[in-house]
Amino acid sequence: MFRNVAELVKLAQENNKKISHLMIEQEMRVTGRTRSEIMDQMGNNLDVMERAVERGLAGVKSLSGLTGGDAVLMQKYIESGNSLSGELLLDAVSKAVATNEVNAAMGTICATPTAGSAGVVPGTLFAVQKKLNPTREQKLEFLFTAGAFGFVVANNASISGAAGGCQAEVGSASGMAAAAIVEMAGGTPAQSAEAMAITLKNMLGLVCDPVAGLVEVPCVKRNAMGAANAMVAADMALAGITSRIPCDEVIDAMYRIGQTMPSAHRETGEGGLAATPTGRMHEARIFGKPQQAR
Repeated sequence: MFRNVAELVKLAQENNKKISHLMIEQEMRVTGRTRSEIMDQMGNNLDVMERAVERGLAGVKSLSGLTGGDAVLMQKYIESGNSLSGELLLDAVSKAVATNEVNAAMGTICATPTAGSAGVVPGTLFAVQKKLNPTREQKLEFLFTAGAFGFVVANNASISGAAGGCQAEVGSASGMAAAAIVEMAGGTPAQSAEAMAITLKNMLGLVCDPVAGLVEVPCVKRNAMGAANAMVAADMALAGITSRIPCDEVIDAMYRIGQTMPSAHRETGEGGLAATPTGRMHEARIFGKPQQAR
């Protein structure tokens, strides 16, 4: 039905449809299931996301001790009234962190598009709902819009940290979220594409360097920044700001960067933050391994 963002936007414009509705129709066509069945499945995903956020905001700790409790700290900071970035943006950050802290604590999350980047989409969704007051169906549409852009990235580049670095995981998730925020806020399909492009091009080259090989450091905080990136990019697109590089070309650039990225920076735990003295110290503490000389 659509292979890239340009085709997706053109279909939406020609048929006067939301991107989310096109994605639902594509799912119906590919799977042979009814609209009701597809909406029910996405509803289950939404429920999993909501429970994960709630659990994270109640406070969790990972078995390694590397992560946990930061979502609670951020909520307390918001409540203090002293925040500089604004309540809505920081609420998205907190809820993105909450989701990834639950993932690190071996809880149930919904990969969007991966477990390591699972915080950005629900973090932004459950933050903007306070301002936009969406119905449940509109929340589901948010997820389908995000899914449409994720579908394009997965088929034209990569959503795997091992294949393309963290730009392919948190970068893709952030672009997906930005596009979905725009649609929920009443923006056009073209503006959703601009939001995706603006977000992703500002995360190009982001490496995947998990300390001790765990999806915790720096993954959780990268979801926080990904959520913030998505929120700002959505506002930029809604303001009429455009990306000078088309969305599909940004996605292609991400793919090419991932292809030339050293293996040490693609989820192997052999480079970046994972290879720092403190990173190696944590690895030795958690797994009882001797620290590797670098």
